[in-house]
This record gives sequence, C-alpha cells and structure tokens, in this order.
Amino acid sequence: MSPAQTSPPRPPARRRRFGWPQRVFSQVLLMQLVIATGVTILATGLFLAPLSAQLDDQAMRQALAIADTTASPRLARDLTGSPPSARGPVQTEAERIRTATGAEYVVVMDTRGVRWSHTDPAQIGRLVSTDPSSVLAGHEVMEIDNGTLGRSARGKVPLRDADGRIVGAVSVGIEYDSVRDRLLAAIPGLLAYAGGALAAGALAAYLISRRLQRQTHDLAFSDISALLTEREAMLHGIREGVVALDRNGSVRLMNDEAQRLLGVGPEAAGRPLDEVLGAGRTADVLAGRVTGDDLVTVRGHRVLIANRMPTDDGGAVATLRDRTELEHLGRELDSTRGLIDALRAQDHEHANRLHTLLGLLELEMHEEAVEFVTEVVGVHRATAEQVTEKIHDPLLAALLVGKATVAAERGVSLRLAPDSLLPDRLVDPRELVTVVGNLVDNALDAVAGTTGARVGVTFRAEGRTVVLSVTDSGPGVPVDRRELIFTEGWTTKALPSHGKRGLGLALVRRLAERRGGTARVTDGPDGGAAFTVVLPDALTDPEPATTVPTPSSPDTSAGPSGFSSPSGLFGPETAEEAR
Repeated sequence: MSPAQTSPPRPPARRRRFGWPQRVFSQVLLMQLVIATGVTILATGLFLAPLSAQLDDQAMRQALAIADTTASPRLARDLTGSPPSARGPVQTEAERIRTATGAEYVVVMDTRGVRWSHTDPAQIGRLVSTDPSSVLAGHEVMEIDNGTLGRSARGKVPLRDADGRIVGAVSVGIEYDSVRDRLLAAIPGLLAYAGGALAAGALAAYLISRRLQRQTHDLAFSDISALLTEREAMLHGIREGVVALDRNGSVRLMNDEAQRLLGVGPEAAGRPLDEVLGAGRTADVLAGRVTGDDLVTVRGHRVLIANRMPTDDGGAVATLRDRTELEHLGRELDSTRGLIDALRAQDHEHANRLHTLLGLLELEMHEEAVEFVTEVVGVHRATAEQVTEKIHDPLLAALLVGKATVAAERGVSLRLAPDSLLPDRLVDPRELVTVVGNLVDNALDAVAGTTGARVGVTFRAEGRTVVLSVTDSGPGVPVDRRELIFTEGWTTKALPSHGKRGLGLALVRRLAERRGGTARVTDGPDGGAAFTVVLPDALTDPEPATTVPTPSSPDTSAGPSGFSSPSGLFGPETAEEAR
C-alpha cells in the first residue's frame, strides 16, 4: 500500500464565512459608513424632492409673468379690431414676444376660446385644447398640463380692454423638457457634493475607528465583555485592596477589600481621594505625594503596605496589603527573642544560686543556706505582690513582669511609680497592652547601654480615663522632632527581623486618637523623654460596693497569672525590705 493510501484523511478546508465583523474597530467603522451613506442619500433625496417642485413653480411663474406682460390694452384692441389670421397683428405680436422670451408658445384667444395666435399657424381660428372657462372668468391660472404641443408649464391671464372688460385671454407655455433638463443638470453637481461629504465622513469614521482600535487593543466586543466580567470577579475576589484613581486624583474604583482596609464605603467612587480619606500619610501615599516601594502607612488600627503604579491616562492604581497581624507577629518575635535572652540570663543566675546553695549545704552551713533561700524567695514574692497591688489587670501585669525581665537583662532599672494604680475595669486590655509595650520598648532602646539607665512607668485612673506615662533617662527627643516621631515609617533605629520600623508610636497615637485622647512627648524628670498617653473611656464604670472585703495577702509567689518578677525591679531591693 502506498504512503498516500496510508496517510490519514485531511480535514475539509473551512470556508471563509462572511458576516458581521467581531472586532470593535471593524464594527464601528462599518456602522459609521452605513450611517454616513444613509444620511447622504437621505439628504440628497430631501434636497431633490423640493428642487423639482421648486423648478416647476419657477417655470409656471415665469409663464404667468410673460402672459401678464403680453395681455396689454393694445393687444385687446388688435383682438377686437381684426379677424384671426396668420399674418394679423395679434399673431405678429405673440410671436415676437415668444421669440424674445424663449417660451414654447404664446396663444391669444377670444371669449369663445378661439385661437388668434399659435406657434403652428394652422391652429389659428380653432378652439383651444383645454378648458378656458376659469381664465375667461377673470382668474389667473398656473398649471402643468398637456396640450397640442405636449407637456408644458402654463400661465394664463384674462385679456382686458381699456374699459376693463374681458375680451379674451393669453396663455403662455414653457416647455417642460427644459424644466426637467434643469433638474437633471443640477443632479451631477449635487451628487458631487454628496460624494464629497460621504468621502469626508468615511475618512473621519476611519480615523475615529483607528483611534478606537488603538484604545481597545483591537479587541472584539465579546472580549471586552469577558474582560469586564473577569475584572469584576478578580477585583472583588482577591484579598488585596485595589484603588484606581483618575488623572484628577478622584477615586475611579475601590474594591471590597480596599473599602474594608480604609474604612470607607461604595460612595467613595467619584470623589476626590483627599476628601474620602482626609489629610494624612495614607492619602499622601495613594496620591503619589510620597513615593517608594512597599510604603508603610497606618489607617485606623491597621498597618498597611501600599504600592502605586501610574497608568497611561494620567491616573494610577494602588494596591494595599494588610500586615497588621504580621506586624504584631514581628513584634512578638522581637519580644520573644528578648525574653529568651532574659531567660538564658536567669538560667545562669539560677545555676549560680544552686551552686551557692550546694556549697553552703556541703559546708554544713545550714542556717546560712536557709537564710539565702528565704532572701531569694522573699524578693520575688514582694515584687509580684507589689505589681498585682498596683496593676489589677492580669494581662498588663504579666506584660510588665516580662518587660522587667528584659530590662534586667539589658542592665536597665524598670520602675513602677509608687502612686500607680490601675483597676481591673479595662474595656479593651489588649489595646492598653499595645500602648504600654510600644512605649516601654522604645524607652528600653533609648537607655540601653547608658550609665544609670532608668525607665519609669506610671498608671493613673481618673474616672473612666486612663493616663499612662513612660519616662526614661535617655537622650530625650528634640523639640523639632516631637511630632515627627509619631509619623508612621519614621525611625532612627536599624531594621528588625520583620523588616519594618516606625510603626509603634504611630499606632500609639492612632489608638489614643481613636478614643478621643492624646499622645505626646515632653522632657522627662531624669533628662530623657516623657511619653504621656491619655485614653478616655478606657475603663468601665465601677460596680457599687456592698461590702468591704478584709485585706489579705494571698500567696503570689509566682506573680500574676503564674509570672515571676526579677529581684529589685519593682520596689524593695533586699530581703529585709521585702519582709
């Protein structure tokens, strides 16, 4: 079997189908050409229709004017004073006027309808072919009618003598073929103008369609519809915020995630960005007044990462990512590393104490060993008791114990002011934990490595308002930077493990302002900085007390919620003072 016989059959060639084009460019061009052609034909027809009637009217009026000029009293005397004759004065005058005006005929008749003049002398003395009663009754007549000479435009007027009596009539005809020739002669010029207009319209349609082709990237209408559907699904389905702006800085599009992150609604579309978001870093970043990649901004209690990309039409598209949880995790990671270092130091300290205790026991110095253990345990118990007496919320107490451990490892004295008191009536303890943690971390960073490093923490409850103050013995904050340090993204520190800084103080101020409070920095009593945060309505109303409980000293050797505190950080520094 030959190869030709074993080869698979070839599919039949697809015939090209001619139909309605699919591309936007082709459809718009075709529709515009159809519209331009239709308008041109309609305009030409609308012009030709009245032109024919206008030419007929002009011919009839011309015939009527010739007839009116011919019907003079002199012609009336000739009509009544001579018989109808091919050489009579009436025929002579009528032919003269016909030759001079170019009329097809000039017929003069008497009151009986007998012709006294005619283009064909043989018709003189015969009755006219059309009814003359109307003109003989004294009426002027204009008409298009057929006669012995064919179709013509006619004008008829009565012929009156010197006394005004009707003695006959004058009928003048304009050859209708000449009217039609004038109409036909006007058509080529009209078609030329129409063709020129159509060509100009076709060229304009082509140029407009070409521009539309570039703007739509030569897509079909079905492709555009599919793209719009896919865009809507994508924009509202992704977990990143997307904000599209036009060249004037107004919001063109904002997907659901962007509305959630920015705290705005669908009514933001069409409004200026600054009006929607208000003044601040977030509006500056999205508007392009602050440039860069992965710009950090804070909106409400959220930490956002923004990127902005300009578009060809002068607008821009900005994307927003929520890294609030990631930022919290990063800070927790930093805190955890600090606690690990502190626990490592405590492990060394604990090992040293065990070695000391073992030595005392081996030397049979039992009383000294008991006194050593009592001193160590007493310091821890006194410290934990003092923390829980002043800070009744377990989360905050645990935070301060942990920060104290980190401070001890870094050689910093962390003190809780003696007049501090915070009841266990916090509306949102985690909010205050964020504020205290950020301020204490900044204070520890400011004094670390300095001689006599000290950090002080003060809590006051004024009704339902919490006033927090964190002071340090560091270099302080210059006056010209006391507002700048609360701006997100601003920092003088090296980048941490999670790659971002300059958010802690911005979050502190945002949390305070969200409750209607304030966050500010002044000079501290130790020469460093003093951060004061006022949080209105941070406490609930106290419940009315029915009985006065008897004070007791519970066993808090393990500290609040099982946390222990290092010695000498919150209050007494020796075992004797603790006892």
